Amino acid sequence: MTRPFWLTAGLLAVGLGVLGIALPLLPTVPFFLLAAFCFARSNPVWEQRLLDHPRYGPPLRQWRERRAIPRRAKRAALIGMGISVAISAVFMGWPWVLAPALVCAASGWWIWTRAE
Repeated sequence: MTRPFWLTAGLLAVGLGVLGIALPLLPTVPFFLLAAFCFARSNPVWEQRLLDHPRYGPPLRQWRERRAIPRRAKRAALIGMGISVAISAVFMGWPWVLAPALVCAASGWWIWTRAE
């Protein structure tokens, strides 16, 4: 009963990850991490295919083995969050921009403190 749930969740995560390849503010690797997690519980062959992917496999394996995020990915995440806060400031104004700024600051700090 739980295997179809994990398979469906994994396929949805892969779909969102593939969308993230084309959409600049939608992350790719976090969705593939979620997909690998789901496939580990439903279809180990598909999990291995994700881990063996030439482009996305290395960051997935680094995260699994050492909880590491490459410096380039950290910079991209922080720049993306900074841009989203700036856009929020323009469209939402003060004091509403504080909510996304605080969330991005907290998550940005967490991302920056991960191993490389």
